[in-house]
Amino acid sequence: MTRILLVGESWFVHSIHQKGFDTFTTSEYETGGVEFVAALRERGHVVIHVPAHRVPFDLPTSASGFAEVADVVVVSDVGANTFQLPPAVFSSSLPVADSIAALVEFAANGGGLLMVGGYMSFSGIDAKARWGRTALADALPVRMLDRDDRVELPSGVEPCVAAPHPIVAALDARWPALLGLNEVSAKPDAAVIAAAGEHPLLVVGAHGAGRTAAFTSDLAPHWATPAFLAWDGYGVLFDRLVRWLSGEELT
Repeated sequence: MTRILLVGESWFVHSIHQKGFDTFTTSEYETGGVEFVAALRERGHVVIHVPAHRVPFDLPTSASGFAEVADVVVVSDVGANTFQLPPAVFSSSLPVADSIAALVEFAANGGGLLMVGGYMSFSGIDAKARWGRTALADALPVRMLDRDDRVELPSGVEPCVAAPHPIVAALDARWPALLGLNEVSAKPDAAVIAAAGEHPLLVVGAHGAGRTAAFTSDLAPHWATPAFLAWDGYGVLFDRLVRWLSGEELT
């Protein structure tokens, strides 16, 4: 059993409805990663979800705090600003504990760290995610671009296993199609074990005593297609990935 802390995967939608002369607005709150959480819980893992808007309030602010609740931390589709500009900093100009620095230290001490792709992962849409300008860039096994890094693939691309590794040993050589990803490059000491066309999809490495990984596409729509989410290997992939990140030696 692995304890997983999923951070991000939530958003608010504000809509303007125009009906002839008149308009009105509606708002709704949505969460993603449902398939990811369900797949891991079905395999006996414990998953805690801290949605994006709760990061300033619910996320641990020390390495020991992360270690108390998680073996693996997954950051998915939430930008660095959410971590670096909590209300105390942005609204009141007060210094606070740096949760990104704490997460990097957690990994260095032996924790698992995974970043999953999305519009607010890695560099992100319009480069707004900004993770390459944080301390987390040193811990991840990939180098990030200093610009909008989205690779949109509307006709889809079928990922394939790029190198032998215990994480992908139980999976088919080719996987169902994805519709996009974040463009990154693997660091020299990292291993690309799955690719989507010419782009790294799953990259693994180490930071200090911990294991780190980057999965550069979505774990949910829209880049993850219905076929990818329904694929028998979906749960196998993420189960083996989090177990490897936690330090387990896979067979």
